[in-house]
Amino acid sequence: MKERARVKEGEVRHIVRDAFASSSDMAPKLELVDTLQRLGVGYHFKDEIDGLLRDVYHRDTRQHNQLYVTSLRFYLLRKHGYRVSSDVFVKFRDDHGNFASGDMNSLLVLYDAAHHRTRGEEVLDSAIAFTRIRLRSLIDSLEPELAKEVQCTLDTPRYRRIQRVEARRYIEVYEQKAAATRNDTILLEFAKLDYSILQAMYCEELKSLTIWWKELRSRADLRFARERVVEMYFWMLGVVEEPRHSYSRIHLTKFFKLVSLIDDFCDSYSTTEESENFTLAIERWDEQDLELFPAYMKALYTNILHNINDIIQELKLRNNSHAELVKELLIDITRCYHAEVKWRDDHYVPAKVEEHLQLSAPSSACMHITNLAFISLGDVATKEDIQWVSSYPKIIRSVCIIARISNDIMSHEREQASEHVVSTVQTCMKEHGFTAEQAREELGALIDRSWMDIVEECLDARRPMELLEKVVNLARGMDHMYKRDDAYTFPIGLKDVITSVLVDSV
Repeated sequence: MKERARVKEGEVRHIVRDAFASSSDMAPKLELVDTLQRLGVGYHFKDEIDGLLRDVYHRDTRQHNQLYVTSLRFYLLRKHGYRVSSDVFVKFRDDHGNFASGDMNSLLVLYDAAHHRTRGEEVLDSAIAFTRIRLRSLIDSLEPELAKEVQCTLDTPRYRRIQRVEARRYIEVYEQKAAATRNDTILLEFAKLDYSILQAMYCEELKSLTIWWKELRSRADLRFARERVVEMYFWMLGVVEEPRHSYSRIHLTKFFKLVSLIDDFCDSYSTTEESENFTLAIERWDEQDLELFPAYMKALYTNILHNINDIIQELKLRNNSHAELVKELLIDITRCYHAEVKWRDDHYVPAKVEEHLQLSAPSSACMHITNLAFISLGDVATKEDIQWVSSYPKIIRSVCIIARISNDIMSHEREQASEHVVSTVQTCMKEHGFTAEQAREELGALIDRSWMDIVEECLDARRPMELLEKVVNLARGMDHMYKRDDAYTFPIGLKDVITSVLVDSV
């Protein structure tokens, strides 16, 4: 398969270079970039795509009078961190807020493009409102496959989709809609080969993680914990999907499976005193503290320390200068979980959502996931990059908010039926006098604003896009995991998508 893929990659590269060097017509070039990325093979042609987008960015766009081309250009450029003005859409809108769109492709691409909005971009707000109403009104009259595509877009705009999941889905879509040209056949064959090769690699990684988990479980009583190794790996795969980052995926999964153990221990199993003693021991990082614990906690504590120390040593063997920061990340997230235990025991309900998020957003662990991802990438991230993440800049805080609120909206009713820290839903109800449904709507608007802030931070380009993309990927994963339920706690909703990504052949 690798040999066949190598040959096909060469053929696709010829297609890309010929298309990019040909006529001045921008549409087919943009469509090819979009197709390569949606099929999941764009990373093979990064240099060619970057070169084309630089050229497209610097071109005069005043002659583009087609909404479809304007939308696709805007979508791709903003996706790659180019600050292009949303004013390009003004000429397509009438006084009533309607957009001149004569076909379904224009509506779909406009909807996706508009979700690359920042705060205050009224024309994009208007575009989303218009296209959402228009797409919903047309969906029942469409052919089944197109209706399915429209519903997928309405459920989750492309910017918010996990890239591996989208690649698996779009390969099937492309197979059905592609014209029977030689180029389409080559593109599709290469996409399938590449997907299958990566799928086999991911399964090898998951095999090693399953062995690791079974060995850990044999040394400690983990019956209190959620058995979610596959789900955690799927989550981390969404953050760092590229084949060259196998090391990063494996260690992200190990680290955050250990974090999940601590979360389950503090949240659902320990007494307040046990949680406090456990947190103090983690802070001291000393096995002599074992005498403080009952037998079941000794094994948990020892195995967490040993596994984190192993990760640190492996990083050092790779000459990673940030290795010791891994310990600090675990200590910090443990403190976050214990703080929630104290909050729960005090039966405290914050007066405002903002106050709630001051404590609860960090316990989403998004800062910690991002930083460990950066650390595990090696020389890609600098000490300044890691310090920047630790300071909770706007983009990190936005991902934390998306994670915390999405989780709370999905788990609010279940968790409040037992002794549990108050959710942002409860706090929003208290702050505004809302019903639970009104609170969920208000918090959904806050999630949308957080996505706008993520876009803004990517356009500011204070960090390399290679790093910022990992943060966006994390937000996509959070959106997926909490779309219709708390899918980490109740993973039956993930079964089909994980099977399609890791098991089913294309």
